[in-house]
Parts: sequence; C-alpha cells; structure tokens
Amino acid sequence: MATDYRPMWKELHMNLDNHDKLMEVLGAAYGSLFLSQKNRPLRTSYLDFVMSEVHGLRIKELVEGKKKGTKVVGTYCTFVPEEIVLAAGAAMVGLCAGADFATDEVEKYLPRNMCALIKSTFGFKLGGVCPYLEASDLIVGENTCDGKKKAWEVFAGLVKDLYVMDLPQTKGDGARAMLAAEYKKFMVKMATLTGRVVTAQSLIDAITVVNAKRGAVHRLSALRAANPAPISGLDALLVNQIYFYEDPVRFTENINALCDELDERVASKTGAAAAQTPRILVSGCPMAVPNWKLPALIESHGGIVVGEESCTGERGTRNTVAENAASMDALVDAIVDRYLAIDCAVFTPNRERVDHIRQMAAAYKADGVVLYSLQYCTPYMVESMGIERELEAAGIPAVKIETDYSREDMGQLATRLQAFVERIGK
Repeated sequence: MATDYRPMWKELHMNLDNHDKLMEVLGAAYGSLFLSQKNRPLRTSYLDFVMSEVHGLRIKELVEGKKKGTKVVGTYCTFVPEEIVLAAGAAMVGLCAGADFATDEVEKYLPRNMCALIKSTFGFKLGGVCPYLEASDLIVGENTCDGKKKAWEVFAGLVKDLYVMDLPQTKGDGARAMLAAEYKKFMVKMATLTGRVVTAQSLIDAITVVNAKRGAVHRLSALRAANPAPISGLDALLVNQIYFYEDPVRFTENINALCDELDERVASKTGAAAAQTPRILVSGCPMAVPNWKLPALIESHGGIVVGEESCTGERGTRNTVAENAASMDALVDAIVDRYLAIDCAVFTPNRERVDHIRQMAAAYKADGVVLYSLQYCTPYMVESMGIERELEAAGIPAVKIETDYSREDMGQLATRLQAFVERIGK
C-alpha cells in the first residue's frame, strides 16, 4: 500500500503493532502463493489490487461513506441477506477470519477445542487487527451451529452492537415461516439503524444488484468446467472471498471482465494447468481470507481445484432471488426461498447437499472430491463420513481432510493429498 492508512486505522482504535504483524504475514503469503503462479490470467491483476488494498482503499471508502451517513453492516454468514442491507441504504461486508490471532487471549473466553473459524473471529477482535469489524456500525451474528450460538453470548460483550439472527435447522413450512419472520425483524433493525425504511422498490433494486454479482460468479464457475481449467483454484477461491467485502458493482464489473478473458483462454485451450491435471472438487467448511492452505497444497502437489462446494463458493452464491415479485410480501418470500435453499450442514436432514456435491462433480468433470472440515466443526465432520461412503460407492473418489489454520500439519496433509492426486490421476 503506497498510501499511509495508519492514521485511519488509529481512528478505528486498531492495534497498529498487531496489525503490522498480520499484514506482514499476509503479504508474504500472498506473494508466495498467488504472485508466483505461472500463466495467470492478466485480469487477475484486479484481485492483486484488491488484496494490496485489503485494509486500505476499501476501508477508506467505507469510512468516507460513514461520514456521509452510510452505515456499515458486518456479517459472519451467507444467511444474512445483502439485499435487505442494500435496500436500507447501508453497505455490507464479511467479517469471517481465516487466520489464528491472539490465541492466548481468545482462550480466556472460549475453550481450546473450538473450531478455528470462531476462535479467529474472537482473535481478530481481541487483537485489534480487523478494520472491517471496527468500521461496522452493526455486527450481525447468526444461530447456525451450537458453537456460534454460545459464542455470540460472549462476543456481545466485546463489540459495540451485535444483532443475532435466529435461523431454522430444518426446511419445512415452519422453517420458512420462521426465516420470513427473522428477515422482517431484520428489516426493522436496518430501518432503525439507517433511518431508511425498506420499500418494495428499494428491495427490487437491491435484488438486481446482488443477483448481478452472483451472476458474475456463476459465469466464472461455468468456465472452470473447461479442460484445461482456465484459472487456478487459488485465484477462483480468492474471487469468492473478496465477494464478501468488495463494492458489489465494482466486483461485478471486474469479474465479468475476468470472465471475458477466460472465454478467450477456453477458446485457445490455455489453462492454469495442463489438460491431464487431476481435477478436484473441494467440499465443506468455508475458507475465509487468508485461509488458502488446502487449495495451495492441492495445486502444489499435482492437482487443480475446479470447484468449491462451500459458503466461500457455490453453496453461498449458486441461487438467485426471483426478480418477478412486486409486493413486499412476495419479495420477502422470494428472499426466503433463495436463502433456505442453502444446504449448510446445520440442516437436518440435508440430502440436498449430497446431491449438490454429486451434481458439481459431474458438471466440473472432477476426478475426485476433497471433503474439508475444520477441526471441532461437528456438523461438517459428521456429514463428511456419510458423504465419503456415498461418493465412493458411486465411483467418485473422495478423501476426508480435517485441519485448522496452523501450519503444524502441512507435511502430513501434503502426503495425504499427493497420494489422493496420484490415485485419481491413474
């Protein structure tokens, strides 16, 4: 970052020393993993720019918007509708963290054997290293897994304004009614925050913006089905990660421009890896910045990732909100239909997720599936066992990987993933 943003970070009450340490590690990791890739699409320069200003220019935009009255809403889950946030005149950013930080401090509030995603959420707050969190006027938690439900009770004492959204665990009529009620309550909360009532027209306008953003990612996903794959799994994951905090209109324009280039690469059979490279679908827990551990290991040991069945992937973006509704009730129903179709592992039963994995494996011509779980994430760990058996029975090679954000198991994971790549490459 050429601009000195330290005065801005200081005004956000960040810990500048801790932040310097985080950014030093982040910059080194990005350089070694992303900038070292050969034959990257030229338009990935947009991703490089976004990451070079990850705590700079975008934060400056949000801070300047706040001075003009635009509230910032920070979220931790794909179940929080961006459509409602935009319709109320606010900006929405993702807050999920993908690195360990301030672990000793975190374990004064949370047990040691808790999933890395939740502990990282606390670590970024206690360490004072996340400007998105500090710039947020409202922080939205959600009752998905049991770990998060209890964590929010503690987290509420660490942040200035935490709003917890309740979510169903099944998908029947009662669940639809519950989610509709929660989203209507959230509209009231947003109106209180911004002073702007959500109207049918503002919701229609917001749906159009968010659907266009999803449409750009859908286009990228479809292009990854080509052989050779025109973009690496690392770069595609990064697209899905910055989806959560970049300006939505700018994101859509730049990802469509990237897809224009990928169209040309597909036509000329220019790939990020050779056509015979084993193709892998990654399925499971979300991977927030800077958690690039798994795809980096796969792609440095002979494979290429061609899809992510994840909240930072197709599970989080595949469905759009129907745009043919006009009344407020019909619009809320359309939003509920879209979000209730997300097949997160917290749902029971969750047959839709298994079917989706099989559909993705076929669509992206995957040679095998890596079932990825963060340690202590019970919903995904339990589901991975049955999914592995079903995939193998269907002739789709699969392997379960349980890990965290540390580097301690890198050697072991590399050995297992290399063996899996060799197996599916025969």
